[in-house]
Amino acid sequence: MELAYIPSPSTGVIELGPIPLRGYAFCIIIGVFVAVWYGNKRWIARGGKAGTVADIAVWAVPFGLVGGRLYHVITDYQLYFSEGQNWVDAFKIWEGGLGIWGAVALGAVGAWIGCRRRGIPLPAWADAMAPGLAFAQAIGRWGNWFNQELYGRPTDLPWALKISEGVNREAGTYHPTFLYESLWCVGAAMVVIWADRRFKLGHGRVFALYVALYCTGRGWIEYMRVDEAHHVLGLRLNVWTSIVVFVLAVAYFVISAKVRPGREEIVEPVSLEKGDAGGDADADAGADAGADADAGAGHDAKADAEAKD
Repeated sequence: MELAYIPSPSTGVIELGPIPLRGYAFCIIIGVFVAVWYGNKRWIARGGKAGTVADIAVWAVPFGLVGGRLYHVITDYQLYFSEGQNWVDAFKIWEGGLGIWGAVALGAVGAWIGCRRRGIPLPAWADAMAPGLAFAQAIGRWGNWFNQELYGRPTDLPWALKISEGVNREAGTYHPTFLYESLWCVGAAMVVIWADRRFKLGHGRVFALYVALYCTGRGWIEYMRVDEAHHVLGLRLNVWTSIVVFVLAVAYFVISAKVRPGREEIVEPVSLEKGDAGGDADADAGADAGADADAGAGHDAKADAEAKD
């Protein structure tokens, strides 16, 4: 008997007059906004300039969306290219389907381009963004709730997610894996913030910690899901991806701590124009000081001569 459960929305689209507002897209947009806003605060606290995070995000976000979609389409190609499927659906990103692994990988390429254009080290920018990205993932996962997708095995727990009957799914109550991952991402963000403050992490180690924590949670949450997925040696493909990425993140963290301990002293170089202006100001100040000194010396010499007379 179902005493309590989490209801699913009857539709994933809210009509605002002639404009359809899709819940999945709305969650992604809000997540990006939060990541950039919080990343900007952390960047400024580390000595960077306001607006730099947003400038680089202009490169990272589009690359990330493309990478996330590519990963999903490639790993779940049967949903779009098998018999009876319409390959055009592969471009319908608003219907759901973004792989975090592809989003991070290609998003990093976009971020690298943006950082190169600003003369900023990518690891420092990634460290500033890390907890904000975790919060963004926590928000973005609620897009799966709007689409009634990515749920776990059947359960009658009080926090079970009620799914209505639809294409390739049966009505019932299931583990809300979207909620589990959302809460895990919030917890990971809080741990990353604490560790960064406590140990003064730098040179990409904040980002590596975030990746390792996310992979740990994604591994067991992925194991609970019942949606169709490719398996390798009895495990879902994304479980293997979590394991591999976790090992790489931990290895980077350890090696980086030995090679480059501490945190960057300067994350964003002072612009050349500002440096020139500062140099001119210093030169003017020095010239004024020199003139004052010469005038003072002349006055003292005159005074001495008068005293002798």
